[in-house]
Amino acid sequence: MRSGARLRRWVARARLSSLRTTFTVSFAAVAAAVTVLVGFLSYDAAARLVRVDQQTVFEGVVQDLLDEVRHSALTPADFATADADGGPRDELIRPSGTVVQVLGPDASVVDRGHPPLPVGADDKRIAAARPAGQLVEHRDVDVGDGMYRVATVSLGDGRGAVQIAQEFSDTEDLLRELQQRTVLLVGAVVIAAGLFGWWLARRITSRLVRLAGAAEDVARTGRLGIQVPVAGYDEVARLGRSFDRMLGRLAQSEEDQRRLVQDAGHELRTPLTSLRTNISMLRRIDELPPAARGELVADLAQESRELTDLVNELVDLAAGQSDREPLQRVALADIAEDVAVAARRRTGRAVTVRASGETVVDGRPGALQRALSNLVDNAAKFDRGGGEPIDIVVTGVGAHAGAGAGADVGAAVRVEVLDRGPGIDEEDLDRVFDRFYRAPDARSLPGSGLGLSIVREVAAAHGGDPFARRREGGGSAIGFTVSGGDGGSGG
Repeated sequence: MRSGARLRRWVARARLSSLRTTFTVSFAAVAAAVTVLVGFLSYDAAARLVRVDQQTVFEGVVQDLLDEVRHSALTPADFATADADGGPRDELIRPSGTVVQVLGPDASVVDRGHPPLPVGADDKRIAAARPAGQLVEHRDVDVGDGMYRVATVSLGDGRGAVQIAQEFSDTEDLLRELQQRTVLLVGAVVIAAGLFGWWLARRITSRLVRLAGAAEDVARTGRLGIQVPVAGYDEVARLGRSFDRMLGRLAQSEEDQRRLVQDAGHELRTPLTSLRTNISMLRRIDELPPAARGELVADLAQESRELTDLVNELVDLAAGQSDREPLQRVALADIAEDVAVAARRRTGRAVTVRASGETVVDGRPGALQRALSNLVDNAAKFDRGGGEPIDIVVTGVGAHAGAGAGADVGAAVRVEVLDRGPGIDEEDLDRVFDRFYRAPDARSLPGSGLGLSIVREVAAAHGGDPFARRREGGGSAIGFTVSGGDGGSGG
């Protein structure tokens, strides 16, 4: 068992770690791709500029030499080591630091360059050429420790030639160093991006880790009272708050269910005990006088009816039967008339209905009729004198109008049942709608203590609230309000 739990925890951590790893790798990959692209483009642009600039300078020097030898009859001596006054050689060296080497008519080296340049067959042919300004170029010539670009220009009439060379290996070395530094910079940026991505992923997923831990604790222990720490206002925070509210509602629902079962068990003991006692008396029914027999049978019938009513109310309350009934447009005044007719027939009491204003709402007619019937039955039970009729008052209330004590400001319809019974004590007004609650002076009367709690549930399901108050002159006024919208949330 322990190894299984450890395995599940490891799998959970691995999943969270994979999410964190995914954040880190993704951030580092994007940073690496951007850095590599920028580095490559920057290096390529810099290399192109340097190489093109170097090539342009060398081509300019070659072109100047061609123009000079074509317009002036120059000899190898003119390109000998520069004198103090300057000369053609200085003009070739100054622009780009080129290497100059002078060849004689037989291609012999008259003035050696530094470093010495190689003389090939093409160079010898150019040195002996009759036209001035003939050109031959050599690329990637290995001279000493470097690579050079060499051009040989004829002086004409077989007088020799001038070789000029430009080293480009230094430039390539510089570009290679730039390339290495770019690679190092890219590596450093990728590492930094990975570290920052890991930190950012840890910061982002830490709340998800806590949320997942809370969910796993709930799944493992079954405890719904776990507090979910939530901070911020982003999607993760909204998810955490929603999960916390969901746990709270589940815990409240579980507590309500547990309390309902406990209260139901407590309330069922009394009628069941009475039934068992009466049933045990049935074994001796022949020994009982006729009056006792009738009383026993009547008692059994009464206890059976109360037990049946209690079970039915428990089923309705636990199953939320009113929530399953579809919403429709109903007139509460008509429902009140139906309830009054049924109450007159069942109790023999006078029941009147007074309706005013717009009483049509979106509601569940069966649930509303059950709630109103409970109120009338409650009034008939406590108003045992029967001197005055039971009044059902249905009032349409505007969005900003009031309807006396207990009315909701935003309610659309207010239903109230008035009686002239003993009334409700002030300390009991806030508790009469609790499940199984019965006032001390009502515990000797039949009933389950669930009738008014069903009224509260129906009112809440229709976006309203129950209310209870003492009437002037004696008696009680108990009722509920109904929203004029879509019937509430069904809660």
